[in-house]
Amino acid sequence: MSTFERYLTLWVVLCIVAGIALGWLMPELFHAIAAAEIARVNLPVAILIWLMIIPMLVKIDFSALSKVTEHWRGIGVTLFINWAVKPFSMALLGWIFIGWLFRPLLPADQVTSYIAGLILLAAAPCTAMVFVWSNLSDGEPHFTLSQVALNDIIMVFAFAPIVALLLGLSAIVVPWQTLLLSVVLYIVVPVILAQLIRRAVLASGGDAALSRLLAAVQPLSLLALLATLVLLFAFQGPQILAQPLVIALLAVPILIQVYFNAGLAYVLNRWSGEAHCVAAPSALIGASNFFELAVAAAIGLFGLNSGAALATVVGVLIEVPVMLSVVRIANASKGWYEAGAAVRRNAAAPHLRS
Repeated sequence: MSTFERYLTLWVVLCIVAGIALGWLMPELFHAIAAAEIARVNLPVAILIWLMIIPMLVKIDFSALSKVTEHWRGIGVTLFINWAVKPFSMALLGWIFIGWLFRPLLPADQVTSYIAGLILLAAAPCTAMVFVWSNLSDGEPHFTLSQVALNDIIMVFAFAPIVALLLGLSAIVVPWQTLLLSVVLYIVVPVILAQLIRRAVLASGGDAALSRLLAAVQPLSLLALLATLVLLFAFQGPQILAQPLVIALLAVPILIQVYFNAGLAYVLNRWSGEAHCVAAPSALIGASNFFELAVAAAIGLFGLNSGAALATVVGVLIEVPVMLSVVRIANASKGWYEAGAAVRRNAAAPHLRS
């Protein structure tokens, strides 16, 4: 790990401070950047996400994707967390903290809307940013891609019914433009570009050239991550300074939700005997959220200035720093994880068969 990577947490904190300060000092500039969007998908952020994830997608050899079925335990755990646990646990946490414990401290007319925003956030599993977290935790890239693609397919059918059930609404308007454009921008196009780059580099210089390229672009990926963080906090800088208590209170159930789901997925993978390189991205996918879809749905259902929209924005703000902390925990606990009896048994099984 380079010195730059070793102090990533420090750079994240500095970027958060810089983003809030820049958003307060130059609001017109960042309003203009925030307005550069199509179907609620911000194009500057999309470009930065490309810079983050394409280097990771270049690692993927599509001829090896068939081997992902070996990790059926990890796929099962992640699907269970994303679709059977996360939306419902967030609804419970929202009711406990926002609807009860923090209710006296919040605007009375927005409490229900805040809870709705939290549910919208939890009902949409993350897509693009997961590749970053997986890479930082040395995750299995083929598993990560397959899991993200599977979640995207399920989301098309399950997002509206789950949200309708938990919010008690008879009809949910899914922002299809946002959903489809995000999948194309963050998955389809980067995968195609990455595979074109991979084939061109392998054809010209083989595996050695590919290794050199990956080493060279790794810092670019992290710089794009930090630039994204500056933009996200700059977009919401004035709102953070205007409503710091509301932002902090809304962050509490989101934080508990992230660590609970990540921890549950991690432990279930260990119990099932899945490899750490699958358990780490499984936990990260289970904990993170597709905030573009959540924000768009909240604005479409409740309005731009609603409590629901604000709650989803809080999810945006804490996504990067919190997920980096989950990455750190997964990396630090690798020894404990691999000491699990089921993990050791599954790791030894191929050798016993040979």
